[in-house]
Amino acid sequence: MVTGISAAELSQKYPVLYHMAAVGSWPSITKFGLLSTTALLDLFEISGSQRAMIEESHRPGPITITHEVYGSAVIRDQKPMSDAGLVRALIGGLKPRDWYRLLNSRVFFWLKRERLLRLLGAKAYRDDSHTVLEVDTAALLARHSEHVYLCPLNSGCTKPMPFLRGADTFLRVEHYPFEYRRKRGLDPVVELSVAGGVPDISEFTNRVVEMRGDVEVKQIWP
Repeated sequence: MVTGISAAELSQKYPVLYHMAAVGSWPSITKFGLLSTTALLDLFEISGSQRAMIEESHRPGPITITHEVYGSAVIRDQKPMSDAGLVRALIGGLKPRDWYRLLNSRVFFWLKRERLLRLLGAKAYRDDSHTVLEVDTAALLARHSEHVYLCPLNSGCTKPMPFLRGADTFLRVEHYPFEYRRKRGLDPVVELSVAGGVPDISEFTNRVVEMRGDVEVKQIWP
């Protein structure tokens, strides 16, 4: 029987979580929280065909949404992923639109800085600035553990290899086979996601910086 990892063990192994957001987004995040795309669309009252296009299909570039009360927000692109790759990767009868909806219902964190730097250094992002949140793992888990899931792969990437994925790719911390993967020489865990988002993320954020590639351009907060 595969047993999971405790929140305390996970926090000890990965004390800091990293989230890459759109440059300039920190003021909005402090006001509304770090929201999933679905939660952001709810807040901005986006519906109909515009919502379906954002929530159920591939985004080759960032999309800006607006609201007369809440102003504007940027929904990030999905350049590392493609419909063709998902068709090859998805199991259990899932379609690309199902995977997009699943990803859009969560916010994501890297558990290793190396993963963050790899994304920042990718061709699609290395020349642009990004806002990076450094989050206290233990504090986030203490407040939101019931909504936290772990993932063994980069769920938003199908290039160059579309690794298999399905409904069981995201598992609760207590059910995630951490030791099973570690003992087999695999990267034990790649992503941590929070269903719905983290409305009080500023309470757990240790530092916010603007980065371009692997260079810290400036510290935004505190």
